[in-house]
Amino acid sequence: MASTPAGSGRTRVHVISDVHGNARDLARAGDGADALICLGDLVLFLDYADHSRGIFPDLFGRENADRIVELRTARRFEEAREFGARLWSGIDTDRATAIEGAVRGQYAEMFAAFPTPTYATYGNVDMPSLWAEYARPGTTVLDGERVEIGGWTFGFVGGGLRSPMRTPYEIDDEEYEAKLAAVGEVDVLCTHIPPEVPELVYDTVARRFERGSRALLETIRRTRPRYALFGHVHQPLVRRMRIGATECVNVGHFAGTGKPWALEW
Repeated sequence: MASTPAGSGRTRVHVISDVHGNARDLARAGDGADALICLGDLVLFLDYADHSRGIFPDLFGRENADRIVELRTARRFEEAREFGARLWSGIDTDRATAIEGAVRGQYAEMFAAFPTPTYATYGNVDMPSLWAEYARPGTTVLDGERVEIGGWTFGFVGGGLRSPMRTPYEIDDEEYEAKLAAVGEVDVLCTHIPPEVPELVYDTVARRFERGSRALLETIRRTRPRYALFGHVHQPLVRRMRIGATECVNVGHFAGTGKPWALEW
């Protein structure tokens, strides 16, 4: 990872989100930057583009992965849960134990690939309780907290809001709003989920609206950060828009592109 040239007064950060198991490109994500920012979702439970990849197909095979993707894409979430429950009942390993073991394997690989320095927050599919075990010196984990990089203040709010998907790190709206309040006014507001704006939360491939945050939208309007950066929606209708004084940017689906979004000032 490059340092800012002496006397240049310039700082460059690379920002990624939705890594979902892409350790190969993660190892190069900080090349040419002074810092890497990761907005979460390191875990790959099921790859919707390649149903053979992830924890679910490793346990239950491609055919069953095809079926659960079909049900979820059709928003038949209750049927998907019932189908999953039948699969889990057919194996000897406890569900929580099996998932945690697989996640630990992915985290060991992901955190080893992070360059120094990295500033990271959780996504909705992450397991925050495990991060402290894998975050090495040089990786700073932030949630409802702020840090200064190159003279600018960056605030971080991780996780997602309650949804029919019932992913591991979904929290109540009130808890999410409290974390936004704790961050306060910043130059760059970094979150996993987008503000609740239809164009930013609609996924054009999944053909559904993901959950965004109204509190985040209100915070952007009130505190007017220079940038609001987020991920979560893999194929958004709109990747970038201005809300008042703030440039709102979906930094991209890193698992699919392998490329970070760059911010320089």
